[in-house]
Amino acid sequence: MRQRKLWNVFSYPASCLFVLLILTALVHATVTLPHVFSDHMVLQREMPVRVWGMAAPGEAVSVSFRGENKNTVADSLGRWQLNLPPTPAGGPYDLTVQGVNAIVLHDVLVGDVWIASGQSNMEFAMKDLEKATEEIAAARFPKIRLLRVRHVSSLYPLNDVETTPWTDCNPASVVDFSAAAYYFGREIQDHEQVPIGLIESTWGGTLAEAWTSMHMLTSDPGLMPVFRAWANMTDRQAETALLQAQEKKQIDEAKQAGKEPPKFKWHPEPHMWAPAQLYNAMIAPLTPFAIRGVIWYQGESNSKLERAPMYERLFPALIADWRSHWGQGDFPFLFTQISSFTSTQEEDWPAIREAQRKTLAVRKTAMAVTIDIGNPDDVHPKNKRDVGHRLALAARAIAYREPIEYSGPVFRQVSNEPHALRVWFDHADRLVARGGELRAFEIAGDDGKFVPAQARIDGATVVVSSPAVSAPLAVRYGWANSPDCNLFNGQDLPASPFMSAR
Repeated sequence: MRQRKLWNVFSYPASCLFVLLILTALVHATVTLPHVFSDHMVLQREMPVRVWGMAAPGEAVSVSFRGENKNTVADSLGRWQLNLPPTPAGGPYDLTVQGVNAIVLHDVLVGDVWIASGQSNMEFAMKDLEKATEEIAAARFPKIRLLRVRHVSSLYPLNDVETTPWTDCNPASVVDFSAAAYYFGREIQDHEQVPIGLIESTWGGTLAEAWTSMHMLTSDPGLMPVFRAWANMTDRQAETALLQAQEKKQIDEAKQAGKEPPKFKWHPEPHMWAPAQLYNAMIAPLTPFAIRGVIWYQGESNSKLERAPMYERLFPALIADWRSHWGQGDFPFLFTQISSFTSTQEEDWPAIREAQRKTLAVRKTAMAVTIDIGNPDDVHPKNKRDVGHRLALAARAIAYREPIEYSGPVFRQVSNEPHALRVWFDHADRLVARGGELRAFEIAGDDGKFVPAQARIDGATVVVSSPAVSAPLAVRYGWANSPDCNLFNGQDLPASPFMSAR
């Protein structure tokens, strides 16, 4: 009798364990897809499309789409991937993945997929526009599909992203979506007449180095100051935590007393600014997914005096990094130059704009200048329609090879005149000074001290001089955090701020 009791005690847990092992095996044998695949998605046209996921090790997996069927076998870790052949735009279609189980994705379109990334001005949502209610109500575009990546950071590259599912563009889905990306996608869809997929992977207040892989950051000795800045931040973090606790106490006390709570300086969380951590979690898992290109709006957080000098080297490295990991060659990378904002003396916005301008030397890049539509008192200007439009102009020219003017005047070179400098520009057809005489030009002599200058348009050039500088050697334009700029070309596109070499 005692022996039977012992058998009962141990046999029941053993049987449960056996069942659990069977169930676990079945779960692991289930074919799965990463979150970038779902109903209503857009696949990139005219390009091999990689489909990948997990299954049981050695499990046979097939993918069927538009009459094509491809087969593969999961590797020893359960990973599988295969490529669908290039296909023209169209849809909707079903995409079927078959292993021991079947996954069927419905309402799949084929068109162009664009990644929209950066910090808060790209993240700026439709609901925050000045005329948000009417803009959102009109956002009904079934051929535009939206996918948002959630805020996640990671010490190492992840295999999957956390997202909201793909959805068609409608008032409910667009309310929290990037306004700049929405206006961009709407214009591209209208001109190209193909489905457009927009993947928003943004995080307000973040640094370019957080969006760059560790391999890239450590491959260039010139980027080592990134880690010095990171070390300085982490060294201060314990003190910052104490400061935040004090600030919270003051805010709580003010609220309890019925007073207006005091305002304090924003403190970024370390994981937001950690080198490579946003790339690891929010970009790396997307890199197997075929895309048409990237639109980018970032730089404000890199304007701190400690960090701004690095941007000229860091930003082109980020572009090269993403292109390398996607493995699609030099896809279009279109970016927005940071706008105008008064900011503080602790930030150097002109240096970031200049670094962005110089990045135009990188192949298949273009820059949307926004110096004229900023708000000196708000780091988040609400005019995102023009931002999206100017990025769309760049895409139409760079990605779709449409013969249109897509940029405002961009500094090319300077030549000497008697007691003056002549500035030459690209994209300089029909230069015009909006609202009176040209403003925001300065020149300097051999002492390197810039003074306000008189400037006049002469054909496709601008001649700059000042009685205070008899032999000018350098010129700059719009060199302030919030400059008053008014040089445009005939397509009503603003000139980029710049500084010539001294």
